Amino acid sequence: MVVRTGSDVSPGPLRIAFRALAVVLVDAIALLLLSELLSGFTLDGAPAALGAGAMVGLLNALVWPALARFTLPLSVLTLGGAAILLNAALVTIGIELIPGATISGLPEGILVSVGLTLLTALLSALLAIGDRDSWYRNVVVRSVRRGGTVETTEVPGVLFLEIDGLAHEIVSRAMRDGTTPNLARWVAEGSHTLSPWETDLSSQTGACQAGLLHGNNDDMPAFRWWEKDRGRAIVTNHPRDAAEIERRHSDGRGLLHADGASRANILSGDAPHSMLTMSTVLTRRRPLGRDYAAYFAQPYAVLKTAGSAAADYFRERRAASRQRRRDVRPRIARDRVYALVRAWATAIQLDLQVAAVVGDLLSGRPVIYTTFLAYDEVAHHSGIERADTLAVLAKVDGEIGRIASVLSEAPRPYRLIVLSDHGQSQGEPFAQRYGISLEQIVRDNCEASEVTAEGGGGDEASAYIGAGLTELRRDDTAAGRTVRTVTRSHVDEAGAVIPDGGPDGPDEPEDAEELPELSVMASGCLGLITFPREPGRVTRERIEQLHPDLIGALRSHPGIGFVMVRTEADGALALGAEGSRSLADDRVEGEDPLLPFGPNAARHLRRTDGFAHCPDLVVNSSYWPMTQEVAAFEGLVGSHGGIGGPQSRPFVLHPVELQWPPEPVVGAEQVHTVLRNWLAQLGQVDYAAGGTSTPAPDSD
Repeated sequence: MVVRTGSDVSPGPLRIAFRALAVVLVDAIALLLLSELLSGFTLDGAPAALGAGAMVGLLNALVWPALARFTLPLSVLTLGGAAILLNAALVTIGIELIPGATISGLPEGILVSVGLTLLTALLSALLAIGDRDSWYRNVVVRSVRRGGTVETTEVPGVLFLEIDGLAHEIVSRAMRDGTTPNLARWVAEGSHTLSPWETDLSSQTGACQAGLLHGNNDDMPAFRWWEKDRGRAIVTNHPRDAAEIERRHSDGRGLLHADGASRANILSGDAPHSMLTMSTVLTRRRPLGRDYAAYFAQPYAVLKTAGSAAADYFRERRAASRQRRRDVRPRIARDRVYALVRAWATAIQLDLQVAAVVGDLLSGRPVIYTTFLAYDEVAHHSGIERADTLAVLAKVDGEIGRIASVLSEAPRPYRLIVLSDHGQSQGEPFAQRYGISLEQIVRDNCEASEVTAEGGGGDEASAYIGAGLTELRRDDTAAGRTVRTVTRSHVDEAGAVIPDGGPDGPDEPEDAEELPELSVMASGCLGLITFPREPGRVTRERIEQLHPDLIGALRSHPGIGFVMVRTEADGALALGAEGSRSLADDRVEGEDPLLPFGPNAARHLRRTDGFAHCPDLVVNSSYWPMTQEVAAFEGLVGSHGGIGGPQSRPFVLHPVELQWPPEPVVGAEQVHTVLRNWLAQLGQVDYAAGGTSTPAPDSD
């Protein structure tokens, strides 16, 4: 999307006057409705309603900003509850100042304040006044101005909006069927085009974002894997591990290094400005309190988000109940805790990151990258094209449209790019389908006394909750001190609470006698089996000496498509129930186990086999082409992490003038090269060959 901009981030005076008049009229209508519903609140006709609406608007414009700033720590502490209470007091005072308007007291003031906010939002939506956009302009613009002068430029910036887990074929149907009208309109109008690409073997956010943002995702075999030299597991969405992954893969010149912004990502791409980014939450970079507080200090924002979160909670409970009643399959159990986690992903985090991105746009950041988690989170539990999943996708499309509406007020032109890091494939989980887990198969055929197993079950949203608390409480600000006072603890990289003084550094390797005999880990339909007490890569010959039945039990199971193992004589092999394929020379004996997984399957396995931390056995579930189903080794309906089906086929929706390569694009590292070339093509000299960069200090 190409947007020409003016020199100011605020709308013109006529637009401001029209918006102010429209808001007063809407507030007056809302107050009249409330006076009919509440016995403790009366208005003497339309003049009193107009006067009350004008007074409330005046107080909110002149008095509320100073009051909100003074009570900022309390507002953050109560997640906006104090802001609602204080605003209610302000509304009560304002109404009492108007002849013909009376209100009994603060309880009625709270009801009027809450009701006024909700009715104003509803009426504004019905009348297309754009009250939500008004909030962005009034609140976010003020925050941007407090950060310093915004300079204009004709060099285009680039806004990357990633929809986590959305496959190319799913978004194509969503555009066709009206689920994503904003994306469909841009394609129909000819400003954008949709291009597919193929992930590496590890089709998950950590490896894909390492490739997209840093151009390097070497030695990342899965979402979680065991490292023998460290004596422990690496889990991508644990902040400490994400920081280590970024340390290994960054050269300091990632996709966002030149004064870019990272919002709600796994890795930062070397962005000087970051929020809700896993790799940076344990690093004290700059005060983040303003990012959160500017949001929670506004009663409208708090009530809007709280209402959206509550609605999404009940939508999830209703959707889960509907699946049970209709006996929809595949399905998994979805409890109340998950409903709360989903509400975070689909409402709270979504609103926070949209507000942050709008602030970045109005600040003129040259490159911005954010990941919308909502679709991926719901697809894991509901299914990749179930009704409630597509409803969440439609909501994300709506937020993208709102972000796009702000581009005209940015101090530079922007190109808007929507992309995904991977897709998802659907299917009944392995343990449900066969009545036995991958871990149990390994246990039954190894007789090992100590086996460690881990599978996240689609816990990205809960990890971001913990990351947000960790990030905020590390600030040396009033908001950070308030959060620390309440928690009096650290929030660790998994989102759990640990006592003060807990280590933030990497774990030391465990003693050999403390290591488990076996590690079984799952990343969607990809399983990783490692023998931690055995040094180096364990070969097929050694495994069969230790556990003679294991490989045979795995390769013959109907739910397992192939097993990759290193051999002493022939190198890496892919073994299936009826045949094998040598990865060194592509020699096939019997049936090729990789045939259902596409022409690049052997290429992906060869690359993974070369990783320093490749597990001893790599197991991928079966893939059923007729239904495009896999069997996740985690308890997920929609999954990703291995190969088979749409999980390996993401997309990039980009302006037509930014050319996509004519040959197939395979691997996130190749996509990074394309994106970086686009930045250079647009005139961002820091991304040209041999360009240098001096990142601005992080002060937003």
